[in-house]
Amino acid sequence: MPIFLKKKTVGETVYELGLARIHRAYELFDHVTVSFSGGKDSTVCLHLALEVAQERERLPLDVFFFDEEVIHPETIEYMRRVSQRDDVRLRWYRLPVKHRNACSRKSPYWFPWAPDDKEKWCRELPPEAITELAGFARKSMPECNGLLFPQSLGSAGVIVGLRATESLRRYRVVARRVADNFIAQDPHARHVQLAKPIYDWTTDDVWTAPRLFDWDYNRTYDVFQKAGMTRHQQRVCPPYGEEPLGGLYKYALCWPDLWEKMLQRVPGAATAARYARTPLYASGDVPSWDASDDPKKLIERALSHWPTGTRRQIRERINLEIRNHYRKTKEPIPAELPGETGVTWKYLYMLAVRGDFKGRRTPHYVPDKDTRY
Repeated sequence: MPIFLKKKTVGETVYELGLARIHRAYELFDHVTVSFSGGKDSTVCLHLALEVAQERERLPLDVFFFDEEVIHPETIEYMRRVSQRDDVRLRWYRLPVKHRNACSRKSPYWFPWAPDDKEKWCRELPPEAITELAGFARKSMPECNGLLFPQSLGSAGVIVGLRATESLRRYRVVARRVADNFIAQDPHARHVQLAKPIYDWTTDDVWTAPRLFDWDYNRTYDVFQKAGMTRHQQRVCPPYGEEPLGGLYKYALCWPDLWEKMLQRVPGAATAARYARTPLYASGDVPSWDASDDPKKLIERALSHWPTGTRRQIRERINLEIRNHYRKTKEPIPAELPGETGVTWKYLYMLAVRGDFKGRRTPHYVPDKDTRY
């Protein structure tokens, strides 16, 4: 079982530590770039990297952005401002990358800018767009890093704005090592390393820095604020995924013109906007759950509503959680009240209903015990 290190207070600010980690990335890798979404975390990474790159005389800073088509107008404006900076070399990709569509079980994925869906596009193609990438074939964004940085460039360090406070899984990744714990190998490309220089920043830290240093930022967050969303609820990300689905209705409130197009863009969008915060989408609770029922039968019934290929993927996800449980304990999986592992039959049933394709609900690692239901 992995051993996780405890947090330790040091005599430096997270700002100083973030700069030091990016300096370390420049020391380790032949090529350093920033993965930029326009969100608050990647904004901090961008400005920290610009400061380091200027000090090391490595400007302009290489930055890449995947335009996911259904994005806020303020995000587009912000991205355009970044692209016009002299100290930034922005690669603005417009590719049909594979995205999760949690609005529909029958159509669990969608592809922004897919040529065959051109009549459904939510906006015109941006003039800055790069529409080709050698070797690309409708991959997910994480799978593209190996294509963005050919091995001919040497080692590549990609700066990403991931923070440990956002999930237990992210915390455990950085809590396993003492030296360079903010760096991890890209699972899709051996010559690419992912650097997380702000992994220990809090949400307050992320918002203090732009105000303190007068950094430019995405004005989408101002719209979120006016709509009554708390800082922890404000996310700049694709709208149809599992996590942002509960806020899908906000598009109708804040960007009605965009929302009208979003309704037609993916199957199930209108239904999800109305019911995503209910048990129908396993939000807060799960439908048809009765502790007295056979949980395996409930899971099989929920799985039967998914297409064959997707059903197989979710089943293996559930089996991984079961094996994870029995790796740690011999106690049977409880119905509802979490025990030592946190795994319950009600939780596994929620996975069968909802999907959780990215494995973000519990720590996910490959166990060594073959236990299946």
